[in-house]
Amino acid sequence: MPFKRATLALSLIAAFSAQALAQTCPAGAPAVTYPVTKKVEQQDNYHGTMVADPYRWLEDANSDETKAWVIEQNKITQAWLSQIPQREAIKGRLTKLWNYERYGVPEKKGGRYFYSRNDGLQNQSVLYTAKTLNETPRVLLDPNTLAADGTVALAGMAVSPTGKFLAYSTAASGSDWNEIKVRDIETGKDMADHIKWVKFSNTAWAADGSGFYYSRYDEPTEETKLAGVNYFQKVYFHKLGTGQAADVLAYHRPDQKEWGFGAEVTDDGHYLLINGSQGTEHKNRVFIKDLKARNAQVVGLLEAFDASYSFIDNEGPVFYFMTDKNAPRSRIIAIDIRKPGIENWKEIVPEAAQTLTGASIVNKQLVLNYLADAHSAVKVFDLKGKPVRDIELPGLGTASGFGGKAKDTETFYAYTSFTTPTTIYRLDLKSGKSSIYRQPKVDFDPSAFDTRQVFYTSKDGTKVPMFIVSKKGMKLDGSNPTYLYGYGGFNISLTPSFSVSNLAWVEMGGVYVMANLRGGGEYGEAWHKAGTKLQKQNVFDDFIGAAEWLVANKVTSPAKLAIGGGSNGGLLVGAAMTQRPDLFGAALPAVGVMDMLRFQKFTIGWAWASDYGSSDNAEEFKALVKYSPLHNLKQGSCYPATMVMTADHDDRVVPAHSFKFAAAAQAAQAGPAPILIRIDSKAGHGAGKPTAKQIEEVADRWGFLTRALDMTPGAAAASTTGGQ
Repeated sequence: MPFKRATLALSLIAAFSAQALAQTCPAGAPAVTYPVTKKVEQQDNYHGTMVADPYRWLEDANSDETKAWVIEQNKITQAWLSQIPQREAIKGRLTKLWNYERYGVPEKKGGRYFYSRNDGLQNQSVLYTAKTLNETPRVLLDPNTLAADGTVALAGMAVSPTGKFLAYSTAASGSDWNEIKVRDIETGKDMADHIKWVKFSNTAWAADGSGFYYSRYDEPTEETKLAGVNYFQKVYFHKLGTGQAADVLAYHRPDQKEWGFGAEVTDDGHYLLINGSQGTEHKNRVFIKDLKARNAQVVGLLEAFDASYSFIDNEGPVFYFMTDKNAPRSRIIAIDIRKPGIENWKEIVPEAAQTLTGASIVNKQLVLNYLADAHSAVKVFDLKGKPVRDIELPGLGTASGFGGKAKDTETFYAYTSFTTPTTIYRLDLKSGKSSIYRQPKVDFDPSAFDTRQVFYTSKDGTKVPMFIVSKKGMKLDGSNPTYLYGYGGFNISLTPSFSVSNLAWVEMGGVYVMANLRGGGEYGEAWHKAGTKLQKQNVFDDFIGAAEWLVANKVTSPAKLAIGGGSNGGLLVGAAMTQRPDLFGAALPAVGVMDMLRFQKFTIGWAWASDYGSSDNAEEFKALVKYSPLHNLKQGSCYPATMVMTADHDDRVVPAHSFKFAAAAQAAQAGPAPILIRIDSKAGHGAGKPTAKQIEEVADRWGFLTRALDMTPGAAAASTTGGQ
């Protein structure tokens, strides 16, 4: 058959490459003896190319065989980590650093303020409410009481317009599946309402507080709930005091299995908006229903699926949207829904040189959040688009929040940077003045650290920014242990933020680097598209370029350079370490998409085809197979020390990705560096992870690097014992 020659040729190339790489491996016995992972005779035909998948059996997380494999792998990993003398000191310092008061951005709904607070080491933040900013708040919902080990998290909340009820969503063990319950705000007691099988959904109250809209999938089986494909999302209306079986189907599209929906009710209670997405494509449709017209139907408002349209607010029939239609860095437009044709659209704030990332209407003014070279800039305009003022921020960092209603004269926002713990500000929109509402105190001296932003040149000549955080006085002699972090996908922007875990790393003498790769949203949709599908290799080239710059400028050296990232960032790390194993001393891919030929077959994986493409497409398969981490591990190669990280309840990127990659990497490794996998229990993709689990994970991560990068035990341990 024709594909046999191609398969033979690929095998010969792989064997030659493996031999060449094997010759460069340092001498020494393997650091770890791995359990033998069986291989099966599994081959798949992709458009005439046969691809082996010998670890296919590890996709069945429910099988006894896979469970036994997980136990054996965790034993090896924990045994290796337990030999690290610095780990306990690192954990102790992390615990001390983490023990500080943290606040969320307050929201004002129904005449009350609502905000989250964590007193330091609580596994989950607690939701508080108060009628004024000066009165003592009371606990409205404490998720720590929902599970003794803190593995049930608050995933979302919505206060009814009347301020009487709180609809809140919880997620157990890190799963994407949510359950919605309703609490009486005055009494603090739950009502009988209980909604299940909710995923990727907000909650939108009717104006009179009689019930709410939400999105859900059909109930899965026990066997499929963590790995089964999610299609045919539906919008329902739940009337308070009734069972879920009585919920009314508000909108669905049985002809479109991939369409997802999110409902929103305008503040005036007049309209229901339904946002229609398709996968993770940075585009959407908008449907609308007049809630005050009898027998009104849901009708299309923006159906071309040609751009992103984010609803901000409305003044009667005039709707304000943030959109990248004819504006890759986004702009503000107004659409009169009585004459919605594009020829009638009115541009309010045109596209700027900076990337517009968020918009709200408060005090009948537009509050717009921009990104300027990956850090925040906030501007205020009137509703005709006239500039009012710039909001002065404390420095080069990230501002978020700015919620509220058109009639409000105040809003709140959070500001953070690499060395500034998240501080909450109250902004008076009449005067434009910001004042600190809550400022945490953390056991460290921010003046002891330096943050700088540099721009380097990627393989194709593109200028890419990255941030470098270190202790002051860092010597540029190539000896600094360095952790390079990236993501590069799904239009997600990486911006400066405070992290206890990264602070601990820098205190230990490490350098923290964050690269703003293509595929993200830092410079708008063009920057995003330049790192997708057939151009995905640009993302890996950008990351490798960042590493090469760090080495060339003597920040570090390959033996001292670690790379890390999670989810799409785990894919990034897997691709980089298989393409340039010589460039890194350690790799930490977390919950990564490692099998680029089968990701679409699990849970919501099919939705990522908008960024990745799909192996179902012949041309896209050719691109995917060239960088898929699982398929580019070569037998007899010398890979850096690697600790793959995943969790048993990850139903976003199912753990099979990490299982198969770790098994294949262990079999391929010819050098002495360890290939380990850390599999967390009662945990998911990362959201809602209890504080205790976060501390354990970070202690393992930095502990792993102290050994993998040969950091001096005495210095590393000493640096974790006090604030510096």
